[in-house]
Amino acid sequence: MARPSFAAACLIAMLGGQMAQAHHSFAVFFDSDRMVKLKGTVTAFHFTNPHGIIAFDVTGADGKVQKWRAETNAPVILMRRGWTRASIKPGDVITIDGWAARDGKPYLRLRQAHDATGKMIGQAPFGQSDG
Repeated sequence: MARPSFAAACLIAMLGGQMAQAHHSFAVFFDSDRMVKLKGTVTAFHFTNPHGIIAFDVTGADGKVQKWRAETNAPVILMRRGWTRASIKPGDVITIDGWAARDGKPYLRLRQAHDATGKMIGQAPFGQSDG
């Protein structure tokens, strides 16, 4: 059985780090100059790696429902900020603000969320560089 050389192992480690960095690039997907704030009803909360997802329905002024998704941080970071799997659940009415998707799709990067009473979910807002 052949063993990889030290140089090959170093190359793999360097490329793997660059690919991981590229995956977490905020600027590729989200517009740091365009914040959105939406109120909607949660349809699902996926507390999963590499990023959680909150799916929610927003009813527009015209009465039409638009399905939105908010990308959260990884569960380990959510937990550091006071989130749990039970922080939100389907049927909850929440207000979310975050950075809009560059491509105009109904998708955003979560900055913070509040429950129906206005209480912040978790202990602090998230930043653009919060893995």
